[in-house]
Amino acid sequence: MSMAAASGTLYICATPIGNLEDITLRVIRVLREVHVIAAEDTRRTKKLLGHYDIKTPQISYHEHNRRARGEELLQRLARGENIALVSDAGMPGIADPGTELVQDAIAAGIPVEVLPGPTALITALVVSGLPADSFVFAGFPPRRGREREDYFRSLATEGRTVVFYESPHRLVRTLTDLWEKVGDRWLVVTRELTKYYEEVRRGPVGHHLTYFQKNDPRGEFCLLLAGLPEEKGEITSARVGEAVDFVAELVALGVVKSEAIKLSAREKGLPKRTVYRAVLKEEKK
Repeated sequence: MSMAAASGTLYICATPIGNLEDITLRVIRVLREVHVIAAEDTRRTKKLLGHYDIKTPQISYHEHNRRARGEELLQRLARGENIALVSDAGMPGIADPGTELVQDAIAAGIPVEVLPGPTALITALVVSGLPADSFVFAGFPPRRGREREDYFRSLATEGRTVVFYESPHRLVRTLTDLWEKVGDRWLVVTRELTKYYEEVRRGPVGHHLTYFQKNDPRGEFCLLLAGLPEEKGEITSARVGEAVDFVAELVALGVVKSEAIKLSAREKGLPKRTVYRAVLKEEKK
């Protein structure tokens, strides 16, 4: 009998990123039926299980024990046990050690099933209003050294929307690095998505940096950086109109009009003079 036929199944279960109602019926059923739940933080998962009266036992699986515990989980799967993998919130395997367990299970011929559900990066991408037809997920910025330098250098030339996570105590430093290495590009900062204190802030990088230097960052953050616009292409009335509307958005946020025109021209890939003239024309209407 093959390993796949004899073994149990590893279920990758997406759990709520905030609001406990954001969970599928299938995930609830599987969490009740499996032999054990491998959780990134058993204390956090305990609250979810209690909310839905799920009595299945838990075992921890996180960054610091992933090697030893991963081997234990694979052995249990090989003996025929079914295991559900959950992260602190959202879809396991995205910016957490779940990827390694999935890879090892696949290599061992153990069936893996993914149960779709909420994930912060997709939720943030949709609410941001930035282009979502092509985007880059960049995880968490490296904390130090050459890797961090290279990380922000790559963002400076990326033409697609970039989605990345950041912790509250490193947010100001990351905004500072964005300001210095990427420039004052349009940025959407989301915080505590789907929770009571959910917040979505839109504006240039400098606007957010000033705000969070004065206001202590709290909660889980997902940031979305607008891609570097192409400066080529036909200058159409639609593009110019978008640039004028963007200037109005920036001014409403408190950006000086001259700076707003410069930012809008760069964002939309248009000559600054073209945007300036269009803004003057709009003001005379």
